[in-house]
Amino acid sequence: MGLPPVSVSYSPPSGCPAPWSHVVLELRVSCKGDQYDRIVGVWLDGAEILRTSTAEPTEDGIFWKVRKDVTRYTSLLAQSNLTLTVMLENVVNDVYTGVYHVNVSLLYYNNTGVRVPSSGVADPQNLNRNLGFVKNHETANSITEESKLGSANVELRSEPEEFEKRPVTMYRKAIDIVHRQISSLNFYETPADLIIPISGIRDEGFWFRIQSESDVHSKELRIPPSTWKAVLEVYVSFHGNDEFWYSNPPDSYIRMNNLTTGRGHGAYREVFATIDGSSAGSVIPFPVIFTGGINPLFWEPIVAIGAFSLPSYDFDLTPFLGLLLDGKTHTVGLGVADSISFWLVDANLHLWLDHGSSAVLAETIEAKRKIQFVGWVNSTTGNLTTHFSQQFKLKNSIRFQKNGTYKSVKQKVKTTTEVMIVSHTGSLITRAIFKRKYPLTVITSTLPGSEKDTYSMITSVSHALQEKSSNGGFSGSVYNIQDSTGSMVVRDHSVLSGGANTTQSFSYNDEFGCYSRTVVAANGKLIKDNSGLVCASSF
Repeated sequence: MGLPPVSVSYSPPSGCPAPWSHVVLELRVSCKGDQYDRIVGVWLDGAEILRTSTAEPTEDGIFWKVRKDVTRYTSLLAQSNLTLTVMLENVVNDVYTGVYHVNVSLLYYNNTGVRVPSSGVADPQNLNRNLGFVKNHETANSITEESKLGSANVELRSEPEEFEKRPVTMYRKAIDIVHRQISSLNFYETPADLIIPISGIRDEGFWFRIQSESDVHSKELRIPPSTWKAVLEVYVSFHGNDEFWYSNPPDSYIRMNNLTTGRGHGAYREVFATIDGSSAGSVIPFPVIFTGGINPLFWEPIVAIGAFSLPSYDFDLTPFLGLLLDGKTHTVGLGVADSISFWLVDANLHLWLDHGSSAVLAETIEAKRKIQFVGWVNSTTGNLTTHFSQQFKLKNSIRFQKNGTYKSVKQKVKTTTEVMIVSHTGSLITRAIFKRKYPLTVITSTLPGSEKDTYSMITSVSHALQEKSSNGGFSGSVYNIQDSTGSMVVRDHSVLSGGANTTQSFSYNDEFGCYSRTVVAANGKLIKDNSGLVCASSF
């Protein structure tokens, strides 16, 4: 604790050069002793590529492995002599004896020889892309230091000549290329040409530490004038008095009952991004529960949804290119509305460049608080207008009974994100819709313990992550739900005894079929693990 993160030099393997079909980060961890759960971040050249948390160890020792697809960071992974950084703050003393041993590996794949059935599919190339095996994938193998920093200084032209002289057939071909590149809800189906970290200094970990709702951290940057698409990827986690923000009571309740807890300020939090001080998008984060949360016995050996790979959130900034492509320096800010101490937030700005032109034209047309942005970009691929809209609904109720010894938290969050691309003639090129739900129910009942300075707690947790995406004839859905019940006897922050059961059901469904798996754990042991190719609709 208090020490800088560990950094090593990174270069891609000489025997397996880019381009790759996909790249996987593998994190292996082991620990033995007594220790709290800890947050972990992995950065490449200051850009975060994984946020995870640790399991709580036992005296006999535990180990686990986390894998994450990091293909979206190909433009960084293809460069040599970068710095790979890992941050895991830990306290080791006579009480907390657990030492975490961490190994980070990167696995590079080139699946150009994978065969995909094309019968009954109108566009085999789209089929390949949907499976993640992208044909003709090109990577920016040579990126200058100037462009890597996002400060390319090329004069913006008012109307490039090639736009006027381009024949109709070339325009249609360009539109077809764009359609293939953005015909998926995955913003990163074709990895960006350039990634600019929106992060802090390395000595404290690259994340920004948000202490309050007024605490906004920012970074100044200039983006290359040939940018035709921009996506801001935001990483976030919550700690301290805001670790269980979704269950925090209003400050008025704390004052009314003369409580001394610092966990207040209500149960609404909204992570937001700004450009030059104006809103550029926001999101209600998924309520990840770390392995020491609610009841630590729930998370042995099954961890809560997202605990080993915290989700990141994407804001499409393409409609703002009319503002950003003026050759001037702009400020991207990050904050958390209604927050208290503390949140760890940073971001990566992914930029796609027009390699056929040194500059593109862009204009921001409209912006609304509904989180709706519209803007057009004129590049060698054509004059394309991007409509980005996002809606979210939150319903949260917190009930205290029996002098506060019984607490019930129920929260429902629904989000809908839509990206629509329209040509200069008004023709719809693509329309993608992404819906997400994450309901959460937490019930705790606290009773006096039979021994001195102990108490007994009966707990239950039910939470889920449901996602549904659609784009033309392609659609997919993910359903991931966990139900946990148990009890424990606690002294201070130590669990003396108890038992717990956790059931998790997962299913993935798309036009190619489905996969489902159900696992059940009881008192730290896995007692059921069934998987199959039959899925029920549940969204």
